Amino acid sequence: MTTTSLAITDISQAIQLALAPVFLLTGIAGILNVMAGRLARIIDRGRFLTESESAALNRASENLQTEFANLERRRHLASTAITACTLSALLVCTVVTTLFLEVLLGLPMRVLVALLFACSTLTLVVGLAYFLREVHLATRTVRISGSNRPR
Repeated sequence: MTTTSLAITDISQAIQLALAPVFLLTGIAGILNVMAGRLARIIDRGRFLTESESAALNRASENLQTEFANLERRRHLASTAITACTLSALLVCTVVTTLFLEVLLGLPMRVLVALLFACSTLTLVVGLAYFLREVHLATRTVRISGSNRPR
């Protein structure tokens, strides 16, 4: 086998190895989109409560203060979830880059790739756990009145 065909084979194998992390990156992007949407809604609700005329008159209201506290807690959880998932995406990108560098430079980087991938998975789990906590808090604190459901 010639050096050129060997290099092409190595590069094609690196591309094949990098496909799975790229699909993971696509999934993380979708999750981040959902999380960013939730964070935007939390912020919008906080702004609405802050800027509404009735809120200005009732700032001392215990219910309003409780809702502000819940929104702040949810905002913190959503923001932390986004940070963890973004870090996971960055680590996946680093895995892909490391896979290509391993082929191009001929250096053994399997341990580094495994470590980066494990860290990426761990940060994704952390991000999803924070997201789950935010969703749980939202469903526990938001009450929909006027529903016609039988009790």
